Amino acid sequence: MGGYIRITSHLLVLFFFLFHFVVSEIPSNQKNTMSNLYNLLENNTGQSPFPWNSTRDPDPCSWKGVTCNSDNSSITQFSFQYFSLSAPDFLPVLCQINSLESIDLSNNHLSSILDGFMIGCGNLSGLRRLDFSRNRLFGSLPSFDGFLKLEHLDFSHNTLSGTISLQLDGLISLKNLSLEYNQFTGSVPTRLGNSTVLERLGLSSNRFEGKIPEEIANYSNLIAIDVSANYLFGSIPDRFKELPNLQVLTLSSNNLGGEIPQSLSSIPTLSRFAANQNSFSGAIPPGITNFLRNLDLSYNQLNGSIPSDLLSQSNLQSVDLSVNSLEGSIPENISSSLVRLRLGNNRLNGTISSSSFGSHLALTYLELNDNSLGGSIPLELGLCKHLALLNLAMNQLTGVLPVELGNLSNLQELKLQANNLAGEIPLEITQLQELRKLNISWNSLNGSIPESIGNLNSLIELQLGSNELGGKIPLMPRSLQIALNLSSNLFEGLIPETLLGLEGLEVLDLSNNRFTGKIPNSFGLMRSLRRLVLSNNLLSGLIPSFSHEVSVETNGNTGLREPTNTIPTQYTGKSLPVGCVVAVAIAVAIFIGPIFVLSIFRWLNKNNDEHRSNTDDPKIPSVATTMNHGNICSVWNYDGKIAYEDIIKATNDFDIKYCIGTGGYGSVYRAQLPSGKVVALKKLHRLEAEDLAFDYSFRNEVQMLTNLRHKNIVKLCGFCLHNRCMFLVYEYMEKGSLFCALRFDAQASEIGWTQRVNIVEAMAHALSYLHHDHTPPIVHRDISSNNILLNYQWEAFVADFGTARLLHPDSSNQTVIAGTYGYIAPELAYTMAVTEKCDVYSFGVVALEIIMGRHPGDLLSSLTKPSFESIMITDVLDPRLLPPTNPVVAGNIVLVATMAFSCLHPEPKSRPTMQHVSQEFLSHRKALVAPFRTVSLLQLWNRKMDSGQPSNQVIGVPI
Repeated sequence: MGGYIRITSHLLVLFFFLFHFVVSEIPSNQKNTMSNLYNLLENNTGQSPFPWNSTRDPDPCSWKGVTCNSDNSSITQFSFQYFSLSAPDFLPVLCQINSLESIDLSNNHLSSILDGFMIGCGNLSGLRRLDFSRNRLFGSLPSFDGFLKLEHLDFSHNTLSGTISLQLDGLISLKNLSLEYNQFTGSVPTRLGNSTVLERLGLSSNRFEGKIPEEIANYSNLIAIDVSANYLFGSIPDRFKELPNLQVLTLSSNNLGGEIPQSLSSIPTLSRFAANQNSFSGAIPPGITNFLRNLDLSYNQLNGSIPSDLLSQSNLQSVDLSVNSLEGSIPENISSSLVRLRLGNNRLNGTISSSSFGSHLALTYLELNDNSLGGSIPLELGLCKHLALLNLAMNQLTGVLPVELGNLSNLQELKLQANNLAGEIPLEITQLQELRKLNISWNSLNGSIPESIGNLNSLIELQLGSNELGGKIPLMPRSLQIALNLSSNLFEGLIPETLLGLEGLEVLDLSNNRFTGKIPNSFGLMRSLRRLVLSNNLLSGLIPSFSHEVSVETNGNTGLREPTNTIPTQYTGKSLPVGCVVAVAIAVAIFIGPIFVLSIFRWLNKNNDEHRSNTDDPKIPSVATTMNHGNICSVWNYDGKIAYEDIIKATNDFDIKYCIGTGGYGSVYRAQLPSGKVVALKKLHRLEAEDLAFDYSFRNEVQMLTNLRHKNIVKLCGFCLHNRCMFLVYEYMEKGSLFCALRFDAQASEIGWTQRVNIVEAMAHALSYLHHDHTPPIVHRDISSNNILLNYQWEAFVADFGTARLLHPDSSNQTVIAGTYGYIAPELAYTMAVTEKCDVYSFGVVALEIIMGRHPGDLLSSLTKPSFESIMITDVLDPRLLPPTNPVVAGNIVLVATMAFSCLHPEPKSRPTMQHVSQEFLSHRKALVAPFRTVSLLQLWNRKMDSGQPSNQVIGVPI
């Protein structure tokens, strides 16, 4: 790291030192200007002059970053990208070079109020390009009067605010306007300059409100419009049909509604239309894909049938209509050019046509899950040899598993659970060498598991539960990591020794079978095991001890006995020190306090219930409340009506078919309400509901989430805390947890480096909000990859606030140890004083996990070993993605690793705050100058903070 910083320093100083030696072609009146500019920039960067090398060419037209006209008589372009520039005092001097046509100061640290920022630059009448993107600029947008030739204006990725009205009026030649990722408010401007040649408009990720103005259609040369991730409502302007050159229209993540206009189908140039995550309703207009290559209408409220011509267009490559209320059958005429088709989470019926998919050699992703499709799985799917993901789960499919599925040599995930499939598991399935995840649970499969299942050397998750399988359990693939589920089948006899070699397995579920005898003590040697479910068998003897924390569920086995004198251990498997045993004993006593508080909370609920039938709490808008037996039931829909009955109906009284996950507290269900809105339900099992600890956790999560408002914190939609039915209602997250996404190749391969950096950044912003923008501060206490949820666009949301704590300044803030092993800050092993720095440590672990694709436990344990010095960053990156070649992307990954290591400092006081980490991601991204493969982890571990810490603060363990 130090190498490329020195190279940048040398180039920068050499670059500007040459200004003192201007050749005769450059006008003499620019000598003083460039000399002053050099001095200002030298002071700005704080770098010492590089010794002059007289052999260098003194002609500035040959220097990097400078472009001159054809006869070298004037300088026309300056590009100062990634120069770590901060103060903007050099800009008026730079603007004295009135021959400039292009100024590019992107990816620096420029921090200033923009009002008055352009003073002195009004004489640049020939300027065509101005790029200040990815800096720290704030304030309002300045006026651009006098910039008559400006074509490209980019202020994206700053923190600019205020409204936009007349500031752009002076721009008559503007072609590209990029204002994405700022904090602009008010309505989308109707006037975007007086240009008649505007081609690209980027206003995404701001805070614009109101409707999309029809006046945008006045700019008839527009090629791309992006107003996604704002707060826009209303419908799509019908006048967009007047844009004859429009190619890309992106409206995602707003509050837009109404029907999709038929007029969009008449734009012959439109190739991409994305309107996902809105509230569009009605039917999909026929002909909408006449000219499209990509269509995304997912996460809306569309109904009716899929138009018969929608999937047949010859140029079509990707269609996503998932999470709507579409009915009817899947059209049979499907284009052979289609690569991705996602129709999951709708109300489709009929069968999967055998003629529709037989010739689709290009098809890579096919998702038809969560519908009402019947009939058998077509044999012709076996011809789609490029399929990496096949998801037909939660339908009404019948028949057997086709042996032709064994021809899908590139298949990585096969999800067929919750159907009515019968017969045996075909041997051909075990030929899928790329298969990573297989789920055929909740069917009626019989017979035995094929002996050759052990040949699936890439398999990390195998779900065979809730079938009628029996016989001998064969040798399982040693590659299994996430889970092996054989529950609710007909297996009997002793637990086979063949299961004990699964050293990387995290979850093993053998419940609801007929296993007899003792539990093998060898289970205690499975160091990766985190959950062992043996409930409802015929087992006897002692429950084995484990050298690490494992959740063991054995209810229903009357002959089992608990071991004595066993103490939970840390994630690493090492024994707890004596001091930690004492701390645990103290924690038990301290835990009496929360139970006492919980009793008061219940008493208050009971008394409040007697006096009101509707809540008027301003923190929970549009809530309708029903009181039952002293408990709270508050489930609401967007129209404010009671939705408890809707929840019960949508899940068929919590039928297992709708279960999408199970944890130690209970289960998570997916429910689609009558409005079309899909939600996730976290339901506590009845036995857990009677446990005060679980009850307290649930109520704590309600209290926390009803007071939190941040775009990267999962949204609570309602709750029911009845003593017979306790559940929380959340915004539904299509991609599930980060933990699962990283452990399945097909999904992990979709999460590119830029998306992974964005996930880390979203976590940082959410935690910064909890720690610094909430009074009193909130510590989450359980930041882990399991508690980071991902929506359809791979955007991250912090979830699970059951163990969160308010930090009161007049309290010791002591607590029992909470969190997930492997993510808990080390100081909690010897102190129970919770601080924000506990979350900071957990954030560092997850940040490394995201770029590594796996938990960094082995890496963290090697930090003190000599071998750590030779580890390069490319050695630890997720091998399922190609190493980054873009210098900006590489620089972002280096930033993630550097921030992660700083957060993992063993001394809490030496870790940065989450506010500082958040600000670093907002303003400190820069390209990597040195080759990415030359960056070592030791450089990042010992690297000094660029800002926000004392100058002598070193990231990592002091040497």
